[in-house]
Amino acid sequence: MMTQNKSELKLREQLLNTCQTLSEIGLNKGTSGNASVRCEQGFLITASGISAENMSANDLVNMQLDGSYDAQQNPSSEWRFHKDIYLHRPEVNAIIHTHSMFASTLSTFRRDMPAFHYMIALCGGDTIRCASYALFGTQQLSDNAVAALQNRQACLLANHGMIALGENLEKALNITQEVETLCEQYLRALQVGEPIILTEQEMLEVQEKFKGYGAWAKKA
Repeated sequence: MMTQNKSELKLREQLLNTCQTLSEIGLNKGTSGNASVRCEQGFLITASGISAENMSANDLVNMQLDGSYDAQQNPSSEWRFHKDIYLHRPEVNAIIHTHSMFASTLSTFRRDMPAFHYMIALCGGDTIRCASYALFGTQQLSDNAVAALQNRQACLLANHGMIALGENLEKALNITQEVETLCEQYLRALQVGEPIILTEQEMLEVQEKFKGYGAWAKKA
């Protein structure tokens, strides 16, 4: 195993804490889902078949962007879309994939989530796309995910779950939680009927407002 520097050790602890948080708040259960964070040598990713409760920082696998790795554990079976997202999106430094209840349920409809609520804009557009179905762990699934994430911070995976991105693990976790909430709200709305969808202009106004959202929130 490659020598770990202080920066990598810190990232390992952060990634482990994120995985444990996902489990504690019920967004992943057992060995489902996975997460990663970009590091100097490529990225750290959760190992295959280890639950968050039984995971240690040393179980996390250091992978290169060519898909190679040097570790005792095998990386998550979904390592391909982590690798490809990092290659296509240099601004992304953290990726979370969950099989959370409401995102997974909505994904079985294989439909994009429209702008029924203005917080959809948090993910970078006026929809949260649903990537076309492909077998888990395959290159086709990775290709579908990369396409669905173009200009977006999150997407659904058909009959599977969701992916959320961030410039760090904290922001990726925030997006994950927000998308799960939106999926729950949308599914509840569909029980009544088809909700009214915000117009393109209304969503553009929201996105413009969001450009200063962080600074505004700190002052509030």
